[in-house]
Amino acid sequence: MILAAGRGERMRPLTDHTPKPLLPVQGQPLMQWPLAALLRGGVTELVVNTAWLGDQIESRFSPQALSSWRSQLQIKEQITLRFSSEGADFGYALETAGGIARALP
Repeated sequence: MILAAGRGERMRPLTDHTPKPLLPVQGQPLMQWPLAALLRGGVTELVVNTAWLGDQIESRFSPQALSSWRSQLQIKEQITLRFSSEGADFGYALETAGGIARALP
């Protein structure tokens, strides 16, 4: 599971319009670094919890985007990302344990 629901308060104003997982680090979104490491290690199914600007995260890591990225990383296995939104019906971010509990099947 990749925890990507936080507001990124310490990184404001950068996170006012961009979620922290999408802030660029060496030309790539921050979340792409641990995701690449997990994929290289053989993990092909992940849950990503989202809240603050989560729609941007889901768009950036859509199945189409992942397919292209998988080719660039020369990863043959399929990648399955499931997004677990903490959304407005939960008062937004649920803290770490709440996000994990919400993502359970």
